[in-house]
Amino acid sequence: MIARVAWLLARPGTAGAAASLLPVTAFAIVTSLLLVVLGGAQSFWTWTDDIGVTYQALAVIALVLLVVPLASLGGAAARLSARRRDDRLATLRLLGATPATVSALAVLESVVLAAAGAIAGVVLYFLLVPLVALIPFRGEALGIDGVLLGVPALAAVVGGVVLLAAASAVLGLRQVVISPLGVRTKQDAPKLHWLRIVIGVAVIALAFLMMSVLQVAGSVMVILAMLGAAFGGTIAVLNLIGPWVIRLVAQSQARRAKTPARLLAARSVLESPKAAWRQVSGVAMTSFMAVFAGTGIALLGSFGEAADAQSTQLFADIRTGILITVIGSFLMVASSVGVNQAAGILDRGELYRSLGMLGMPTPTMDTARRRAVMSPLRITAIGSAVTAAVVMLPLTGAAIIVAPLSLAVIAGVLAAGIGVVWLGLLATKPMLERAAAGA
Repeated sequence: MIARVAWLLARPGTAGAAASLLPVTAFAIVTSLLLVVLGGAQSFWTWTDDIGVTYQALAVIALVLLVVPLASLGGAAARLSARRRDDRLATLRLLGATPATVSALAVLESVVLAAAGAIAGVVLYFLLVPLVALIPFRGEALGIDGVLLGVPALAAVVGGVVLLAAASAVLGLRQVVISPLGVRTKQDAPKLHWLRIVIGVAVIALAFLMMSVLQVAGSVMVILAMLGAAFGGTIAVLNLIGPWVIRLVAQSQARRAKTPARLLAARSVLESPKAAWRQVSGVAMTSFMAVFAGTGIALLGSFGEAADAQSTQLFADIRTGILITVIGSFLMVASSVGVNQAAGILDRGELYRSLGMLGMPTPTMDTARRRAVMSPLRITAIGSAVTAAVVMLPLTGAAIIVAPLSLAVIAGVLAAGIGVVWLGLLATKPMLERAAAGA
């Protein structure tokens, strides 16, 4: 849907409208998904019996697996039109505008777009509430009262989305205020320090240790906190490691490139490894989710027939929760793919027009674009799955992770995630053709 909107808006005189509508749409999706996740999870905290603690632990895992990627998607939405905004604001700085004026304009623009998207997301959430209320847990549907959030929670989510946009705007202003000429001439090369990988490995090792000592934790609250910290920290650190690894691979590919498409793809990644990572970061989260889902289903299968009705109901609810979590992950992947690929074409419109004027065929540009996405995608999918397996290892054991059922689920989820990215590339191809033609 996002790619279609961008295609329709990518016409003469409407680039600014596209740059505004895309982040609004992205913020709406982020807000609605976040509200749905929080609304569905709140029912679990009303259960106070012994087995209710198990449901709450599972809810914490699901929330972390979904909320952290949603925050990442929200950050991507906030940065969606950053290059176009930086160019405009840098021009104002060169014309004599003060840093305070530039800062106020940037923050105001981001806040307005985020607020519009968040309000649209709240409306979409209300439309989804009747459907979410039908989801069964513990033998009965959650109900509208169970999933409908109150006004304070709605206001807090909307405020959080707006604050995220404002913070991203302030952070992005640094280079405009300090060096407007560098922004206008696009001389700022991204820098990725090797400390990223050190911090990433340290966080993963800490998560592995926390999972190893989980069984000797003193209280339920400590267990919940450790689960949330281990899964949330690992997912968050993927955003730290990913761009650094992608840059190393792209450097090697640029040195070995033998065709124009391969060279252009590698140079596109090296231009901004962070932007290349954002193109595939959704699948990184899905890969992590795939291992969680595969091991969870394999673990349930290893128990065989439950001995009592309560255990049977719990296993059925766990399968439902896994299915919902995977579906939510795919919705985020689809949103992330549409947002980032459409934005990438809009931001590189001048480059594609220049290549077209120099005589490069559009199919060659499309091949380079697809390679610039699919090559990092393979690394991301495998690396994220391995990371998830390392974190899950102390909790489930190697036998569960490599069980046939687990591997089948992991492979199926990964294939579906890669397919979503491929469809996103196909859907945005008309945008590339229009950009190359200067339309």
